[in-house]
Amino acid sequence: MAKKSSKTTKTKAKPPPDDDCVVPTRVPPEIATNYVVGSDPHAEQDIADYVAVQARGETITHVEKIRTEYVCGKAYEIWDVATDENQWWVITNLTNLYSKEYFPSLDFTLSFHIGLMHRLIERQEKESGRENAVPFDEIYRRREQAEDLLDESVEAEEFQAVGMQLRECLISLVLAVRRHAEFPEREDNPKAADFIGWVQALVNHLCPGASNKELRHYVNSGAKETWQLVNWLTHSRSANQAAASIALHGFDTVIGNLIQLLVRDRTDHTETCPKCSSRNIRSYYDAHIQPDGDYYSVCGACSWSNHPEVAPEIQGQ
Repeated sequence: MAKKSSKTTKTKAKPPPDDDCVVPTRVPPEIATNYVVGSDPHAEQDIADYVAVQARGETITHVEKIRTEYVCGKAYEIWDVATDENQWWVITNLTNLYSKEYFPSLDFTLSFHIGLMHRLIERQEKESGRENAVPFDEIYRRREQAEDLLDESVEAEEFQAVGMQLRECLISLVLAVRRHAEFPEREDNPKAADFIGWVQALVNHLCPGASNKELRHYVNSGAKETWQLVNWLTHSRSANQAAASIALHGFDTVIGNLIQLLVRDRTDHTETCPKCSSRNIRSYYDAHIQPDGDYYSVCGACSWSNHPEVAPEIQGQ
């Protein structure tokens, strides 16, 4: 029987097809910037200024917003920034930058950022009492004393002491808000010890207008009920751990509400755009605004701005 030949026929490799497909080289960042659609120059400048401070000596060549991620109710803006020396991720809330050399994965970088910022905020709150608490250091010091009393309380009179401490906290809170809200001195002002009357007067001052009726009612009702609970706790022979703990949490809600209104009064000068009525109002800082730098607002919907160097027609005047 004849054997089959073991010799195999070699086939020559075919040459690559002759077509017009060309893989482009990487576009330089300074060129790519010219092709970004839907840019926000104010936000881009804000991020560029931040990177310029953090990455000293580097020249910004490209700033582009990638997307916004919402995690647990917080918005995190993700930016792609290039300089003449490095590539960076910049993530907001709180703002921080990460070298792409060490953080190549955006998803990992975002997860790392959220965890890091959470720990930083937690530490800041423990060290300073609460975020935005600087004008209220005395109140938070008293509040921490009340919490220490609660942790050590066993007998009814000890829980009553917690109520007494919280009562003093509420009175001090009204004095602090009056001072920082620059509440006018009038003859018809409530008496010094009238906590409920003062809260109503301050809320009306900080949150005026018919559109804020429900908000005023909510803040006033919470403050009134907390004040009544604290006074009951101070004098009740049946005071216990549950009642004292609820009173403490009630105080936290009251001070949080009043601080929110105080901050709103100082920062929300433009709740809606005067040109298009949008609520998409963004705040930026410009160190070049005379005399010492200042914040200005921009409408994200129509680009209206109250920057002093913006043309009157853009300001809607």
